[in-house]
Amino acid sequence: MFLLDNYQKILREIGQVRLVAVSKTKPISDLQEAYEAGVRDFGENKVQEMCEKKPHLPQDIRWHLIGHLQTNKVKYIAPFVHLIHSVDSLKLLQEINKQAQKHNRIINCLLQIHIAQEETKFGLSYEEAENILQSSVLQELKNICIKGLMGMATFTDQTEQIRQEFRGLAEFFKHCQTKYSSFNTDFQELSMGMSGDYPIAIAEGSTMIRVGSALFGEREYPTRV
Repeated sequence: MFLLDNYQKILREIGQVRLVAVSKTKPISDLQEAYEAGVRDFGENKVQEMCEKKPHLPQDIRWHLIGHLQTNKVKYIAPFVHLIHSVDSLKLLQEINKQAQKHNRIINCLLQIHIAQEETKFGLSYEEAENILQSSVLQELKNICIKGLMGMATFTDQTEQIRQEFRGLAEFFKHCQTKYSSFNTDFQELSMGMSGDYPIAIAEGSTMIRVGSALFGEREYPTRV
């Protein structure tokens, strides 16, 4: 009931915004409980963990890869992944396209934009993202579809800083929608907002949030004896 209550509370708060349940480190039983509560979109950080969980869960789950993705790992998720949030290079897009071709699929992707102050976070600059979007190479990749953008705000208590980071990303998203809509009408998703900041993200225009602890509860760490 705990998870169901959390899920229903979040749904009331987010309206039409899509919820991706961040299920990294969570056991199969937690994911099954979330599925039974109504969750269909699950986000994993690591390719291996996603591949290990998938066979044990219902086949209509939409799997989202939200963590950093190495090119040599794409082949493992290419047969089934629903959306890759963390594309941060043209080289990675080319590999996703190559692996998608092998399975006769079109794989949906988001360009990850680096909006945080932390250097440890991955992502493209606005200029790098725009270079990809207007690249002639991109136009040749027929087995991918860039659905929009993703970004992670700085991990801070400074809500105004978080708001400004999300606002900047939302403005760039609208700019891209306008500039590139002639050849990409699918550019509709703005994935921003996690457990600690999703209300701000939604206020600034997010269409998709990635929520873990607010849904499943805080991660439990083993007690040291």
